[in-house]
Amino acid sequence: MSPFPSSAPSTEEWRHLRLTRDDGVATVTFSRPEKLNALTFGAYADLRDLLTELSRERSVRALVLAGEGRGFCSGGDVDEIIGATLAMDTARLLDFNRMTGQVVRALRECPFPVVAAVHGVAAGAGAVLALAADFRVADPSARFAFLFTRVGLSGGDMGAAYLLPRVVGLGHATRLLMLGDAVRAPEAERIGLISELAEEGKVDERAAELARRLADGPALALAQTKALLTAELDMPLAASVELDASTQALLMHGEDYAEFHAAFTEKRPPQWQGR
Repeated sequence: MSPFPSSAPSTEEWRHLRLTRDDGVATVTFSRPEKLNALTFGAYADLRDLLTELSRERSVRALVLAGEGRGFCSGGDVDEIIGATLAMDTARLLDFNRMTGQVVRALRECPFPVVAAVHGVAAGAGAVLALAADFRVADPSARFAFLFTRVGLSGGDMGAAYLLPRVVGLGHATRLLMLGDAVRAPEAERIGLISELAEEGKVDERAAELARRLADGPALALAQTKALLTAELDMPLAASVELDASTQALLMHGEDYAEFHAAFTEKRPPQWQGR
């Protein structure tokens, strides 16, 4: 995403999400606990626009995605979204489905690592949003369910058919997307769907610790690593190694690379500047 802002000011308050900041770490919390954080049209749009705004800010170096209450996110609100879509024409439905895909693209393309702190249910769109994060830290209570076929739709929603096989392999992805069965935390860890299984009740703490470690690291190097991981998913080896070479040559002109050498020589921790 481009770091260059338009003339529009940054949004100070978001209606459908809660945003907090702590020295380079932004935390976005789904805040409809009475509905298991079910997503509305406004929540999708807010998350899309928020990620775009944060991507323009040099101050954000890591993001935590979390849910308030008993679960992470139960997916699209049945009454407010599924009921409404039944009355939409094809053009309007295409607009909506493109918007949900834009949220996933924003999570994958933002220039900072995203950590999903998952407890309780992560279902439907909630499971895909967690999947689109760079790290998934899960409570033992976490369960993931890609429910799209259960409502008569394709399991390949919001990029799930692209992302899930690349995370857990085609066999597991086929089972999860076609059957829509819930995967609980122990199995999710076994098949590689989660990055870390936290102790019970410690998921927010562990996600925050991971985000802090990332935020305190070499931000430009991490941003380029994330960009390469996404870009090279569909590249042949020759193109990948050439892109790696170009990226490394640019980073070798960076201040952080010189700072590492100075710190190593002086036997002290490096002071990363993200430049």
